[in-house]
Amino acid sequence: MNDSTSITDVPTDASLELALVGNCTISALVNPVGSVVWCCMPRFDSTPVFDALLNSGDGLPRDGAMTVELEGLVRTDQSYDPGTAIVRTRLWDDRGQGVELVDFAPRFITRDRVFRPAQLVRRIRPLSGHPRVRITVRPHGDWGATRPTVTRGSHHLRFEMPDHTLRLNTSVPLTYLIDGTWISLHGPMSLLLGPDETLAGGIDDTAREFEEMTALYWRHWTRRLAVPLEWQEAVIRAAITLKLCQYEETGAIVAAMTTSIPEAPDSGRNWDYRYCWLRDAFFVVRALNSLSEVGTMESYLNWLYNIVRGAEVGHVQPLYGIGLERELPESIITQAAGYRGMGPVRVGNQAQEHFQHDVYGSIVLGAAQAFLDHRLFRRGDMADFAALEVMGEQAWSVHDKPDAGIWELRTRARVHTSSTLMCWAACDRLGRIARVMGATDRANFWLGRAAIIRDLILDQAWNTKRMAFVESLGGHELDASVLLMGEVGFLSPKDPRFISTVQALEASLCDGPFMRRYEAEDDFGRPETAFNVCSFWRVDALARIGRTDDAREAFEALLAKRNSVGLLSEDLAPATGELWGNFPQTYSMVGIINGAVRLSAPWDIAV
Repeated sequence: MNDSTSITDVPTDASLELALVGNCTISALVNPVGSVVWCCMPRFDSTPVFDALLNSGDGLPRDGAMTVELEGLVRTDQSYDPGTAIVRTRLWDDRGQGVELVDFAPRFITRDRVFRPAQLVRRIRPLSGHPRVRITVRPHGDWGATRPTVTRGSHHLRFEMPDHTLRLNTSVPLTYLIDGTWISLHGPMSLLLGPDETLAGGIDDTAREFEEMTALYWRHWTRRLAVPLEWQEAVIRAAITLKLCQYEETGAIVAAMTTSIPEAPDSGRNWDYRYCWLRDAFFVVRALNSLSEVGTMESYLNWLYNIVRGAEVGHVQPLYGIGLERELPESIITQAAGYRGMGPVRVGNQAQEHFQHDVYGSIVLGAAQAFLDHRLFRRGDMADFAALEVMGEQAWSVHDKPDAGIWELRTRARVHTSSTLMCWAACDRLGRIARVMGATDRANFWLGRAAIIRDLILDQAWNTKRMAFVESLGGHELDASVLLMGEVGFLSPKDPRFISTVQALEASLCDGPFMRRYEAEDDFGRPETAFNVCSFWRVDALARIGRTDDAREAFEALLAKRNSVGLLSEDLAPATGELWGNFPQTYSMVGIINGAVRLSAPWDIAV
């Protein structure tokens, strides 16, 4: 995707018209006029060094951002280099002069290992004429509560923050950079922001070399993907985005890169998603596996087995920090105004205290392929299976107990159908893994338990008045999460009960192709926006039950709501098409891959 936008069309307020760059160590979000408005260093969940996304409504923020302003700006365009995580923003003035910004985080192979420093690189060059620009780099400390201490070197600035120090190596004249002076751009300039370390080579040469090697890395990575025939660009962009959401040092996969983007305007539904939910991570791994990208799964399993083997009495939290942190206390940052002034801004997530019983199914499902895939460096063994059996025992013990559910309700507990379903999936997959391992007794044991849970769901989750599977055992309200019955293989999609459930959900939860999560009021009232992954679950269900034309139409409608560089957030306002919720949301990007893989025509018809 590559859209050219006149300056009158560029949002003057904060928006999710953002491009993501990163390298599996850090990431940053770049807006359509080339401002880096969000970046956490040295980890995804660190205090942001650039936080203008949540601290300013100005379309050209300077504090808490890295900016390049063009005098007389009238037009912009932004796009990714194909098959990479490198983004180009072009700015044009009213005299036809232009400047190009290239943003990326270095990632490439050197000395037989991946080089992925906590570093952002920005290259600036004139496209025509001698445009006048103002270049600023103004990181924040403590969400704007403190300004960093700035010291000047010969070709660098050092920013001393409350918790770490950053160095900006740059070929921009430091006086102009510090003072924010308007200058004529006569040639290329570079900025490298990262650890307080001296560069081994020249600034511009290093930036150019890093860009070339990073582009080559991503193109090789992309070339290995087994993409579907149709919607290839959308799938490739989704795959790169999902990969960028893995903190590769540990293998954890975050749900999104941001915190506190509200799910709907002034809703108070503002959460911190910069942690690893085992549920979300399973879906990421499954989507990338479908494209034959198994490296992400291998890294994630290293992190996951640390969770499994460290679980106390079998209990597993629904989420952990990317460094295996258990305690993620939730607090409010009072000095941050919030996205468009819509606070609160939260750090941490109370959901770490929840009991969400679907987590055990997510663990077993996430690890299951490792017992079958001969491509892996280390396949699952009996020790791994024994660790997963502990998770199965926990799934069995809680499958009929109330929990907070997949939607993390804070004040209401029920025996949620989706949680019981995933407990079934844990037992079912353990039985199948045991068969592969030749452990017949264990296979029979786990499949027998799965059959008991299956009978319970079919008996108590089916509501004859609604003619649908409902959100809790013995309940009557509808919930999109029951569509996962098709995803995990619980029920044949041709089963009349599944077809009837799809129809009931469409009638109750859909605004055209956009589906809300549930119909009941929750802690904050009735949901206003569509939850993008639910809309994609509907696409999958429609395809499974044979309504392929409807599925393709809905899928195309969802793709049309991506931003101009192909990314999606968590939620969408059906009436306006505006994106809401944390960004980019892994669940939503997973939906793009799953929909394309399921709906695409086969390759053999094209050759």
